[in-house]
Amino acid sequence: MNSSETIKATAKKTISTESKAIIQLLDFINDDFVKSVDLILQTKGRLIVTGIGKSAIIAQKIVATMNSTGTPSMFLHASEAIHGDLGMVQPQDIIICISKSGNSPEIKVLVPIIQRFGNILIAMTGNRTSFLAKGANYVLDTTVEEEACPLNLAPTSSTTAQLVMGDAVAVCLMELRNFKSEDFAKYHPGGALGKKLLLQVKDMLEHSLKPMVGPDTSVKQAIFEISEKRLGVTAVIDHGKVIGIITDGDIRRMLNERDSITGLTAKDIMTKNPKMVKASDMVVDALNILEDFSITQLVVLDGEEYKGILHLHDILKEGIV
Repeated sequence: MNSSETIKATAKKTISTESKAIIQLLDFINDDFVKSVDLILQTKGRLIVTGIGKSAIIAQKIVATMNSTGTPSMFLHASEAIHGDLGMVQPQDIIICISKSGNSPEIKVLVPIIQRFGNILIAMTGNRTSFLAKGANYVLDTTVEEEACPLNLAPTSSTTAQLVMGDAVAVCLMELRNFKSEDFAKYHPGGALGKKLLLQVKDMLEHSLKPMVGPDTSVKQAIFEISEKRLGVTAVIDHGKVIGIITDGDIRRMLNERDSITGLTAKDIMTKNPKMVKASDMVVDALNILEDFSITQLVVLDGEEYKGILHLHDILKEGIV
C-alpha cells in the first residue's frame, strides 16, 4: 500500500472508530441524563464545568456552547480549583466534572470538596466504577470501546464522545427553553452571524441615494437618475406611491427594441409591481427574496412611503452571505 492509500485508510478508520463511539452514546441517554438536564434547567445558579487535560479543553467548549444558548456557565480547571479557584462556586451552582478515567489525582481531591460544599455533582466519565462516578449525584456515561489512536492511548474517541454528550445536553436545554433565533442573536451581536440575525433593511439604506422619477419623466432623464444614484435602478413614484421601477435591464431591452427614445416616458418602460420589502424587515429575509426571484434590487417601503433601494451588492459587502 502506498503512502497515499495508507493516509486515506488511516483517516477513514479514525472517522469510523469515532463514529461508532458517538452512536454508542444513544444507549447512555438514560434517567440520569434526563435528571441532569432538568436540574440544570431549573437551577437559579450557574453551570460549572470542570476537567483536566484534554477533558478541560472539552469543558471549555461546552461552556462556550452553553453560554451562547442561554445557560449561564463557567469553566473551572480541576487543578486550579483545588488551589483556590473553588471560591467561584456558589451554593446553587451545578457542577459537571469531565474525566475519562474518573480516577485522576486532581479529581480524587476535588470530588470530596464538592460533596462538602453540597453542590449537585454530575460526572461525565467513561468509567462508571470510578471514584468520580461513585461520588457524583448523576452520571453522564461517555464510555468508548477504543480510542481512534492506534496505540489506544491518546484521547480521541473519548473526547469526541464528551463533546457530543455536552452538545446533547445543550440542545435539550435550548428546546426546553424554547430558545429562538432572536435569543441567539442577543449573544452573537458581532460578525457575519450577528449581522444576519440582527440587521434590518433600514440599517442598510444609503438615504443620500434614493433614486426616483415621476411617471411622465422622460426616459433620458430616468437614465440620468439611474446613473447618478449608481444603484442600477430608479423607482417610479406617482402621488407618493411606488408604481414601478426602471432597471438597467429595462433600459437595455428598450434600446434593443427601439431606434429612438424620443417621446418615451418612465411609465412606458417601467416594470410594474416590483418586489418590495419593509424597512423593518430583516436583511436576511430580503436576501431570500432576492435569491428566490433572481433579482438584485428591492424597493424599500415604510408603510407606503418610499424609503430607498436595497441592492444585493450592499448585502454582500456586509459579509452576510
